[in-house]
Amino acid sequence: MPIQLEVWGANALFSRPELKAERVSYDVMTPSAARGLLEAIYWHPGMRWVIDRIYVCAPIRFMNLRRNEVKSKISAHSVRTAMERGEGALYLAASEDVVQRTSLLLTDVRYVIEAHFDITDRAAPGDNPGKFQDIIRRRIQKGQFYHQPYFGCREFPARFKPCEQLPACPPELEGVHDLGYMLYDMDYSDPEHIRPLFFRATLRDGVMDVPDRRSGEVCG
Repeated sequence: MPIQLEVWGANALFSRPELKAERVSYDVMTPSAARGLLEAIYWHPGMRWVIDRIYVCAPIRFMNLRRNEVKSKISAHSVRTAMERGEGALYLAASEDVVQRTSLLLTDVRYVIEAHFDITDRAAPGDNPGKFQDIIRRRIQKGQFYHQPYFGCREFPARFKPCEQLPACPPELEGVHDLGYMLYDMDYSDPEHIRPLFFRATLRDGVMDVPDRRSGEVCG
């Protein structure tokens, strides 16, 4: 049976991968962001989340925000060298590595994520759909999670609760809206060549249906 989860927050940033220097958000939460949010609540190697549709329950509003970001990171090679030789810098200098970038964010977001899960070949003999369904519903009811769910970036936390009734579609989202190509998810089937997958997103009366991964609507 599908799981319906209502999520909301003050800001969100679902970055478009084609824009590098300045971050620009998609108009709507991406399926990969929805999957990551659900995995923050419950993840198990014996199951895999599949996003069916996303309900947009608040008007789409953008805002500009200038943030400090780190343009580099400490590499594992540098850490290993410092441990072996006893010398080397294990820090980032703010004056050299911190830059200011402008991001185009979504503000006052609210969605309902409708999803189901598939059993994988890593499931244990005692794992079954009923067991996972009970655990998921119990964790959602209690507000439990493994790490803080967030909307695209960790500084934009997401709150959640079970969806008891679907909110009404905002008037400005009624009708059909073409959102263009949107990131579906990343294909990790070949670890040496991880590639992004896209689909043509359409919002119909505030609802974005997510195609099946195996359908012809998802392309890489």
